[in-house]
Amino acid sequence: MSILPPIGAGERGEPELEATVVAEPGAVTVIIPTFNESGNVRELLRQLTGAVPARLPCEVIFVDDSTDDTPDVIESAAQDCPFPVSVIHREKPEGGLGGAVVEGLRAAGSDWIVVMDADLQHPPALVPELVAAGERTSADLVVASRYIEGGSRAGLAGGYRVAVSRAATWLTKGLFPAGLRGISDPMSGFFAIRRSAVTAEALRPLGYKILLELAVRCRPEQPAEVPFVFRDRFAGESKSTAKEGLRFLRHLVELRTAAPLARMIAFGLIGLTGFVPNLLALHGLTAAGVHYLPAEVVANQFGVLWNFLLIEVLLFRDRRAHRHWADRVGRFALLANADLLLRIPLIALFVAQLGMGVLTATACALLATFVLRFVGTEALVYLPKREPRRERAGRGAGRGAGRAARRASDRAAVAARTEGSVRR
Repeated sequence: MSILPPIGAGERGEPELEATVVAEPGAVTVIIPTFNESGNVRELLRQLTGAVPARLPCEVIFVDDSTDDTPDVIESAAQDCPFPVSVIHREKPEGGLGGAVVEGLRAAGSDWIVVMDADLQHPPALVPELVAAGERTSADLVVASRYIEGGSRAGLAGGYRVAVSRAATWLTKGLFPAGLRGISDPMSGFFAIRRSAVTAEALRPLGYKILLELAVRCRPEQPAEVPFVFRDRFAGESKSTAKEGLRFLRHLVELRTAAPLARMIAFGLIGLTGFVPNLLALHGLTAAGVHYLPAEVVANQFGVLWNFLLIEVLLFRDRRAHRHWADRVGRFALLANADLLLRIPLIALFVAQLGMGVLTATACALLATFVLRFVGTEALVYLPKREPRRERAGRGAGRGAGRAARRASDRAAVAARTEGSVRR
């Protein structure tokens, strides 16, 4: 990863677009993830220059995963900007667009952080209004929404993309009713968030829906919304693909199964799907003349492998680095097959010692071995990953004083960046 220092730090007068009044503004960092957006950068910076009031200290950080000349175009276009512009170029685009935003969050030094796309579908003129809305309402998160009065999704090309966007919105709001309360457009990529509301270490983005990740994992307080019209792309082609859609679905599963109970339920549902390859393999083996007892043993391994693959992809993607894949396969298979050996003695115990009926004893044994297998899988196959504590300084009664101190610090930091270079 390479970092270019801020470029362009001159003086300017009041801009033409200054209708938005920002009450006691803190400094703002605009984070713009880019992937081959060289045709949009110059116009984007021009519109940002006209949109941001001179009294609002501002810096722009591009987090770039491009394979074209986008970093060079940014460097050239930034010469005419009155605010500092930095480029963080990532050699490995880990986490996709969401990972790029998290990289920018770590580098940001302002009280407010605005995230937007580089293709000008997000109007730069709205940047100061997002900050203003947060200051007026004391919100931690302000979302530019297409789905409230005054907003529009006009820039979505074709009925298919409109339908997909709407379906994704309904799905996410249905899965996360608490985390997305007060957010009508969780698929929006245009929003402002207070730096104090973000714990970058808690974020594990997958794909391009970083707002969903922030809202569910960081739980910013008092979200607010402002309407915006989603515009047509200025230049280049959309980066939305079927692959990104699949990554989005995986991301939903990971977020929804973050809690232990939800993860155990998902573990059980995945286990149920394992009956399909198990029965298919059993049918094939017995049809080929294999005795049903060894066929049962071999067919069970097909179900075990199926369950392992789904659990790897859907439940424990972020924990796979703790052990080698062969070690994980061996441990998982051992636990799954031990389940069969343990179940029969348990059934006998429940019948003989507790006087249960066979069906009741079987059901209790299935439940007991399932819970043990889930606990064993988490503890022995996928080591738990410690979550960082979320410190929310500056809240409550002392919030105002804390913000004032941060604003003074942020103004000084952004002013200093106009003179020097970004240090990481």
